[in-house]
Amino acid sequence: MEMTVVEGRAVVGAAMERLLGLVNESLGAPMAPVWEAAFRGVPRHAFLPGTVWVGEELEELSRELNSDAWWRHACADTAVVTQVNDGEDPGTAGERWASCSASAPSVVFRMLDMLELRAGHRVLEIGTGTGWNAALLAHRLGADRVTGVEVDPVLAARAERSLRGAGLYPRVVCGDGAEGYADGGPYDRVIATCSVRAVPPAWIAQTRPGGVILVPWESPWLCYGLLRLTVDGYGGASGFFFPYSAFMLMRGQRTDLRIYRDVVRDRHVPVESAASVPPWAVAGEDRSAQFAVGLQLPDVWRAWHDEPGVEGVDRRLWVATTDTGSWAAVDGDGRDPDRFTVWEHGPRRLWKEVESAHAWWRGAGCPGPGRFGMTIAPDGTHRPWLDTPDRPVPAPVAAG
Repeated sequence: MEMTVVEGRAVVGAAMERLLGLVNESLGAPMAPVWEAAFRGVPRHAFLPGTVWVGEELEELSRELNSDAWWRHACADTAVVTQVNDGEDPGTAGERWASCSASAPSVVFRMLDMLELRAGHRVLEIGTGTGWNAALLAHRLGADRVTGVEVDPVLAARAERSLRGAGLYPRVVCGDGAEGYADGGPYDRVIATCSVRAVPPAWIAQTRPGGVILVPWESPWLCYGLLRLTVDGYGGASGFFFPYSAFMLMRGQRTDLRIYRDVVRDRHVPVESAASVPPWAVAGEDRSAQFAVGLQLPDVWRAWHDEPGVEGVDRRLWVATTDTGSWAAVDGDGRDPDRFTVWEHGPRRLWKEVESAHAWWRGAGCPGPGRFGMTIAPDGTHRPWLDTPDRPVPAPVAAG
């Protein structure tokens, strides 16, 4: 027997109550009443497209064909991918990769709470995506106080339709988020829903002195953390990192690099040495170690290679510069947990730099992301620090 409209509303209502409980549990306290009102007034599921992708394999779910699974993910405290491959069809055998998502609701409300919004504030949102975050802001502040920028025209148009469907009309601009939107400023708050490796200067220029910029952070080494900056009124900004979440990188800052396609060449003759630090110590489960390495080596990335097809090598960690000029491979044989062979090529001895970065982090007491901060000078220079701005994070020694 088909479910009636009333029964359907009851089921959705119960699912939203469960989701509210999960969000509050994750936050560690009930969300503020103004945000609970927004949660109820503009429900997340109203902003999700009919097709989403879930799980590590990005399984496609259709609201029409997989209704129960679609609703289960829509009302869960997890991220849901809402676009793959920048909207291009990957084909039946093509590789799928996430290009837009609806963040986990607990992450959304944590970030909104971190903005410390006040009545009358103007907010610039970078990366409108589904439009749900803009809807929550508009519900809280009024639509005329919210400007969203979305680089993808299809996503921007879809977000506008969803916002109109909810009776909300914030400004949605289709454009490069790195440029902000000067006509709507100056802003009291800037919030990004995509990560950056460098904060665009336009965001600082378009924020009032004393205003706040909240942006997910990424280094080529690790995508993790939030950076909360306060604008100083002299063209700069400074603030602490927070150990929360990971977001997709802003499209204009992407680097598409592959080891065998872009880095390693047959003519390369690497130098052999032995590692004093296990590769998983800097590229394993310890996010604090990875975060610290990424801050010290902002132009270095890594990739694991399981069963690389090399005799006596069980697993290999590749390390390379983003300009592809230097690389290192760290090999383990799977038998001796203390023996790793290092192969390095290029003007920089990258593994020595990684080991130096790890040694500094250990010597500093293994600090987590929350003890680090960033100051951005008026010329755009980014200077990371530990605990206070007068304790700069060092650049590792680049051994030749």
